[in-house]
Amino acid sequence: MWWKQKAEEWVNAGPLLQWFQPGEQGLKLAEIAGKTITLAQWKDRQFAFAKKCPHAGGILAHGYIDAQGCITCPLHHYKFNMENGRNVTGEGYYLKTYAVKIEAGDWWVAIS
Repeated sequence: MWWKQKAEEWVNAGPLLQWFQPGEQGLKLAEIAGKTITLAQWKDRQFAFAKKCPHAGGILAHGYIDAQGCITCPLHHYKFNMENGRNVTGEGYYLKTYAVKIEAGDWWVAIS
């Protein structure tokens, strides 16, 4: 039925150490389950979200994480909360986010 959301599927993105070292902060593009997404680590927390900014399509992995832990687009500096995708600079856009978990050293992403 059209109003039902597609069920999420947990996909193993590989060992956490394949992407980030302990204490490392940053952004990386990843190909997971046929989708290119952005993986992020900030203050030993992991996040996953869309490859591109919903405003003008800037590649978010080319942006940066600010001091408050928000992803900042490299094109127009729009900022988004990495946990829930809310635009924190007031432009009204939402960033697609994915649930993540670390189990036995592997990074899992819920792809819907």
